[in-house]
Amino acid sequence: MNKIPMTVAGEKALREELSHLKTVERPRIIQAIAEAREHGDLKENAEYHAAREQQGFVEGRIQEIESKLSHAHVIDVTQIENTGKVIFGVTVDIVNLDTEEKVTYQIVGDDEADIKSGKISVSSPIARALIGKESGDVVRVNVPNGVVEYEIDDVRHV
Repeated sequence: MNKIPMTVAGEKALREELSHLKTVERPRIIQAIAEAREHGDLKENAEYHAAREQQGFVEGRIQEIESKLSHAHVIDVTQIENTGKVIFGVTVDIVNLDTEEKVTYQIVGDDEADIKSGKISVSSPIARALIGKESGDVVRVNVPNGVVEYEIDDVRHV
């Protein structure tokens, strides 16, 4: 499996979720299963089946996170010299040349992407268009409505 690019914050969030699942959720579900078993007949025990289903989801998520962390390539852009070039992890200000609207995005791993907080996936069309470009460059991004041109205003390593 290939290395998965991840920011320092993304790795921290995954480790926190993994810790929560192992130390809080897993013991809670084990307790719920034990209590449901005490109620008798397991075939018709909805609480037991619900707890087992939850256990399956939690164990699956634990495996998924552990796999991602084992394949993570954590990139700390604050440790990389800022050459003005757009790379994974940077925060970039771009201006829509048609509307003059300025937008700020951080380019992050797929699991970290959250458009509401200004984080876009490195595999998104806009990030792919920006990667490798520099401040002052104009990029063309294919969107469902056609092509949008953006000018790269600033590239920050934060």
